[in-house]
Amino acid sequence: MLARLADLIWYRSKALLVAVALLAVVGGGLSATLFDRLITGGLSDTGAESGQAAQVLEEAGQGAPNLTLRVTARQGVDSAEATRAGSLLTRRLAEEPALRNVSSYWASGKSPQLRSTNRQQALVVATIVGDETSAGQRLEELLPRYEGKQEGLEVTAGGYALFQKESAALSQKDATKGEMIAFPVTLVVLVMIFGSIVSALLPLIVAFFSMLVGMGLMWLLAGVTDLSVFAMSVVTLLGLGLAIDYCLLMVNRYREELGSVSKEHALRRTMATAGRTVTFSAVTVAVVLAGLIFFPLQAVRSLAYGGIITALLSAVAALTVLPALFVVLGPRIEKGRLLGRRRPQPSADNAETGFWHRLAVFVMRRPVPIATLAMLVLLVLGAPALGIKLGMPDERSMPESSQSRQVATAVREGFGSAEANALQVVAEKTPRSGVSVERYAAELSRLPHAGRIDTTSGSYADGKLLAPATEQHKRFDLGDGTYFSVVPSSGSAQAATDLVGEIRAVDAPFPTLVGGMAAVNEDTTASLSGRLPYALAAVAVAMVVLLFLLTGSVLLPLLALVLSGLSLTATFGALVWIFQEGHLAFLFGDFTVTGTITSIVPVMLFALSFGLAMDYQVFMLARIREEYEHARSETAAVAMGLERIGRMVTAAAVLISIVFLAFLVSDITFVKAYGVGLPLAVLMDATIVRGALLPAAMRLGGNAMWWAPGPLRRLHARFGISESGPMTGPDSTVSSRVHQSA
Repeated sequence: MLARLADLIWYRSKALLVAVALLAVVGGGLSATLFDRLITGGLSDTGAESGQAAQVLEEAGQGAPNLTLRVTARQGVDSAEATRAGSLLTRRLAEEPALRNVSSYWASGKSPQLRSTNRQQALVVATIVGDETSAGQRLEELLPRYEGKQEGLEVTAGGYALFQKESAALSQKDATKGEMIAFPVTLVVLVMIFGSIVSALLPLIVAFFSMLVGMGLMWLLAGVTDLSVFAMSVVTLLGLGLAIDYCLLMVNRYREELGSVSKEHALRRTMATAGRTVTFSAVTVAVVLAGLIFFPLQAVRSLAYGGIITALLSAVAALTVLPALFVVLGPRIEKGRLLGRRRPQPSADNAETGFWHRLAVFVMRRPVPIATLAMLVLLVLGAPALGIKLGMPDERSMPESSQSRQVATAVREGFGSAEANALQVVAEKTPRSGVSVERYAAELSRLPHAGRIDTTSGSYADGKLLAPATEQHKRFDLGDGTYFSVVPSSGSAQAATDLVGEIRAVDAPFPTLVGGMAAVNEDTTASLSGRLPYALAAVAVAMVVLLFLLTGSVLLPLLALVLSGLSLTATFGALVWIFQEGHLAFLFGDFTVTGTITSIVPVMLFALSFGLAMDYQVFMLARIREEYEHARSETAAVAMGLERIGRMVTAAAVLISIVFLAFLVSDITFVKAYGVGLPLAVLMDATIVRGALLPAAMRLGGNAMWWAPGPLRRLHARFGISESGPMTGPDSTVSSRVHQSA
């Protein structure tokens, strides 16, 4: 198929480039409104108990409090003027169709929990109805009418709805800023690698096309399913990195072939060798990312959908757009040379003097001590990961300039209020007598971390009725059922988390669903942990099958899985050591340490890092397999394979690491984690794993590494994939034994 594609590109290169340009224009036009079609949430499991509770409340026009207004009165919130203005503000908010459950210091009988310790500030708490995306849109309509000066009061908005709105806006800004930094820095590195401006520009041109068309496809996909804004910033930079990596291999191979054959045959050889590896690599990355579909969080699934499209599109661009540019440019690919003569590719005569050959030989002479030392280093670096604690992102993950963070900090430090952390216990069907509702509410109010219970029958505290039912308590009526607002005894996140377990342990007289942010956090963590084994098993089986088709070995796929997994240990250790425990935080923007890692980060980081590690394993094993078929010596194949492919894979690892470092410019803490974890995983794989563990393991395994039972050998002979595909053209008989790297 690749041979026919090469022929098509050779004869229709200009037409292909015109079509590509039109596609890029269309994709770019659609991408201009992509972020308007993305959802701002997707970080929770809507099918879990807390998600079901939220859905019941949403259908009833109720919900968890997601809007907090901090009201400042210089004369004091208890003054006559502040009381009049605050009561008027509360009534105006209660009349808004988009708001429910409006409560304030003045409307709640001047509850001390809603007043600051200095008596200068008070809180208004409400629920913006609708899903997370529509809540953000309604917030945009409300804020101009209620923020700022209001009847002598100063009103500042905060709450979870504003946090999500600001997060979405920052994610879009970060994606653009990251791309603007990654492109010029990558160009400089590419010039250093190729020495020629034209050669260096080719991967960027293809990556730019891939990104534009990819975002256009995301635009179309967003009309079919929900896509989270938090995943898209990751997908765009992933597309840039993969496209550059694939093009790097293709450009390197094509330049080598031009030195010995015509342009036409150089193109065919490049497609038959490097093109096969690129195709297989993209499928490998796509399969790994497909494992994320097992998880019920829409943000994680968005990364799966977007990542699969991005990986495959990057390969398609590298196999179509780039070869078409080869044909049009020809020898001019070497134009604009800045760094002297091009470094020759290692040949059979000089390969033994190369760095990677010498390193491989050194390791294979001492496989046991070197492998032991390398594994100890990775395990020590990964040790902090044993103490990982997962949590949901909150306002502390935002920069200090964030308004939602400023309000949350003021509430946390200046108020004793826990209203914003209130849990919702939903009972869809309750007895008509109401006695069981009263008893259950009283029982909930006796829980160690419960402060106050509000429901249809009144408010409860310490097992007693605190206040009888009023007009405001009617909002807890769900028709056939009711719901309970359970306010924790303190504003700490841990108190709310403990309260979730206490409520679920109570033997309720009717079926209940526990919701609220603390419950969402617990359920999300449980969902991720529960689905993880299935995702890992599916990905492992798929990788074993794919790598068997590539290598024809039963053991090499298992070795690749183990080595790729080991390369991630340092990544997760650094993730916990830096972002959970706060070490060296000043190097990464001095973010706020919350003591937890955002729950989706380890899952998404694992998929991306493991996919890239397997990507490079494909590059290396394909080359080693080719050398083994030629030499039939496992030590010679490893040494020669690493020497021929090592420089380009190292360059690819450096380039994609530079791209991912762009995440560090983000102002959102959990996005910064990708900027540390992804480059670290790639560099660990490119150094310790490829330079030490792979040669050592191959030496210890010997020829047994290439073993497969007879039936599987015949299966591989019929359906297997090899980089050294047959050549076409008059010089194919001479060139069929040429073994040069992609």
